[in-house]
Amino acid sequence: MNRPLWAPWRIEYIRGEKETECFLCRMLAETDDRENLILFRGAACSVVMNRFPYTSGHLMVFPNRHIAEFADLTEEEDLEMSRLTRMAIDALRAVMQPEGFNVGTNLGAAAGAGLKDHLHRHIVPRWVGDTNFMAVIGDTHVVPEALSATYDLLVKQFLL
Repeated sequence: MNRPLWAPWRIEYIRGEKETECFLCRMLAETDDRENLILFRGAACSVVMNRFPYTSGHLMVFPNRHIAEFADLTEEEDLEMSRLTRMAIDALRAVMQPEGFNVGTNLGAAAGAGLKDHLHRHIVPRWVGDTNFMAVIGDTHVVPEALSATYDLLVKQFLL
């Protein structure tokens, strides 16, 4: 039996005008962190929730400076990206109890980078059995919680 998957947040991305400027830089220039899903602003790097996640809790860590390559990171940025990656994993463990994580970076369009000019690291929580036929044959992902609800849970962990 065919059943529809209701994911109303996706239509904004599908129909919406695509930003020509870097959305990470735009969000950092703005002050509404909840609207922009920014969980933490560090001295050199920040943590944001992915607005169009692969799964609930999908986070990204990125340098505050607009750079595309690891080679362009300062030592401070490199260290803070690692520290914030650990912090993001700890926050996700505390709030969502995942059984594993995918952590990685897509460098360049050929590697799947949707935003190829601003370096960012993905932290994707995973659970046994969360990959199923939906992702394999339907190119569909099920996100069981609203972004704002996940934000409210995670942001508290970054304030500790």
